[in-house]
Amino acid sequence: MGWCSRPSLALLLVVLSLSVGGSRSQRTPTAGVATPPAPAPVPVPTPAPAPSPDSFCNGIYLSYVLERREKIHPFTSDPAAQPYAFSATATVLNHGAADLLSWTLLIPFRHRELIVSVGGGVLTNGSVFPYNTTLDAKATAFSGYPNTDLKTAIETANDRSQIEAKITIVGTLFGSPPPALPLPQFLALGDPSYSCPRPTAYNDSNLVDTCCVPDPDYVPEVTNVTGFLPRRSGDLTISYDVLQSYGSSYLALVTLENHSPLGRLDHWQLSWEWARGEFIYSMKGAYPSVVDSSDCIFGKQGQYYQSLDFSKVLSCKRNPTIVDLTPWRYNDTDLGRIPHCCRNGTILPPEMDPDQAVSAFQIQVYKMPPDLNRSVLFPPINWNISGTLNPDYQCGQPIRVSPTAFPDPSGLSSDSLALASWQVVCNISRPKGASPKCCVSFSAFYNDSVIPCKTCACGCPASNRGRTCNAKAQAMLLPPEALLVPFDNRTAKALAWADIKHYSVPSPLPCGDNCGVSINWHVLTNYDKGWSARVTLFNWREDQFADWFLAVKMDKAYPGYEQMYSFNGTAMGDNTIFMQGLPGLNYLNGEVNGTNPDTDPRVPGKQQSVISFTKTKTPGIDIIGGGGYPSKVYFNGEECSIPDLIPANWAFRSSGVGVLRLALLLFASALMLWEL
Repeated sequence: MGWCSRPSLALLLVVLSLSVGGSRSQRTPTAGVATPPAPAPVPVPTPAPAPSPDSFCNGIYLSYVLERREKIHPFTSDPAAQPYAFSATATVLNHGAADLLSWTLLIPFRHRELIVSVGGGVLTNGSVFPYNTTLDAKATAFSGYPNTDLKTAIETANDRSQIEAKITIVGTLFGSPPPALPLPQFLALGDPSYSCPRPTAYNDSNLVDTCCVPDPDYVPEVTNVTGFLPRRSGDLTISYDVLQSYGSSYLALVTLENHSPLGRLDHWQLSWEWARGEFIYSMKGAYPSVVDSSDCIFGKQGQYYQSLDFSKVLSCKRNPTIVDLTPWRYNDTDLGRIPHCCRNGTILPPEMDPDQAVSAFQIQVYKMPPDLNRSVLFPPINWNISGTLNPDYQCGQPIRVSPTAFPDPSGLSSDSLALASWQVVCNISRPKGASPKCCVSFSAFYNDSVIPCKTCACGCPASNRGRTCNAKAQAMLLPPEALLVPFDNRTAKALAWADIKHYSVPSPLPCGDNCGVSINWHVLTNYDKGWSARVTLFNWREDQFADWFLAVKMDKAYPGYEQMYSFNGTAMGDNTIFMQGLPGLNYLNGEVNGTNPDTDPRVPGKQQSVISFTKTKTPGIDIIGGGGYPSKVYFNGEECSIPDLIPANWAFRSSGVGVLRLALLLFASALMLWEL
């Protein structure tokens, strides 16, 4: 064993010496021996970043990214009813060759989304939050604010702040539990000149995007020399014209114009939202419904304008409501003297009076940092207008248009241009689930029963608590005289009439129509060459209607319209007859007490006229079969509820009775002669 261990040790020493020597020879080469240089280290290649989805788009890039989804209370066993809080970001990026003016992004939500807040944009229809997206027929529309126009990358050197807008959306959705992704079905622009293909589908991704390109078949809107979009048409337009501008304030003229032949506003109330801390210092031609400067005094406005007398400030509300002044304020040098102002909030159709179809007022607005520059101007957003008993209007966001031209106040043949102008377009609409505000009843000379207004025609309380009537039962037929008394006084008449006519009586009894105004259409006569009807207006409200109007659409009888006898009637096209009161009869008074208030029912305001038609232009018309009844009725622009039925023709019963009586009489006479 000893001789074996020594060679092993020696071998180990040799190996170590060779290793050490080899390493030294690498650090210090032997003289006269050339050693090749060590190769340079090869860098590890860094993978190229994945191109962003928008880099492939040469148009308008749209995207929607779902960033967060959280299950929230109440927890339910039904997956489709489980609520989730979510947040998302929508992007509009202009990679095209033309500016995108007054853009609108359309997002069709599919999971009953309830939008709680929006940043970087606004709802195009100006609705308040929380907003139920199921109210939208096809898609929810978003408009940019304050970045309403997106420039091109060419003219801005790809400045993202000028070519891109991001909208942050926070809300609640229902259903679609993980791993399903609650994404919109598509994205689109509200501008019809762009074509947006279906979005790209990314597997297991929270992103939906598309690239909108100009539609070659669309004729684009022509912009004027100022570079702004032309003014748009609508049922009602609002112009916001800045007349004078200073560093911290400006003076603006607000003009409301009615363009609808059936549109109207009574006691209008106009509201908007200040999005940049502005407040109203003074007004002429209109006034805030509530004068209050407390929000300024205790807010950032009071901190900035410390030397301003806020006792003279009219409104510091973020959402002020403006009302018109009465006519006797027109000559007031402090509040009036504005053309088209001070009409008690009445805006008539242009067909009735073109001058009364316009209303205007002036407003002085103070601004807040960072907008303290005379060239930095922003209009208010989220406009809304309503009337007393008038159609509902849905208003869009303000759009920058070419400056409005005003006649020179000195009388010279020249125009003065506004410094900046915006236009708000409002259209008549009926919100989903909204009830009418007026109703129609039908009656005829050939039937002694009146078909009254529908049950709950103008709405009924949602709760059944304390209600003893049936909101689903069909309204009971009435005797004609029952139309002259309020619904609460018709019960005895309706029950007695049902007993006489052997009509069934629902239990509980039907609820009333709950309408402030009702119209009775009565087919009065029917001859071979013509026929007539009587129309009666009932006002069950306490206030009166000045310059009222009524419009009826006669689908079959319109060509035969001849004249009205107590109203001023006009055939206005589209099978519609326009009616208004004659001078002295243009007031529809309100409901008043009866002769003896303790015992007599209240008496409605009433107007009545006969309307005549000829059959020469409508051969074969069946008046009794439905041709003598209107398909639509409008009162002051509001479409009224119409019965689903028309009075039945019981003439055959009467004639049958007459024939039977005649037969019995002849039989009795023959019997008497036979006995003789």
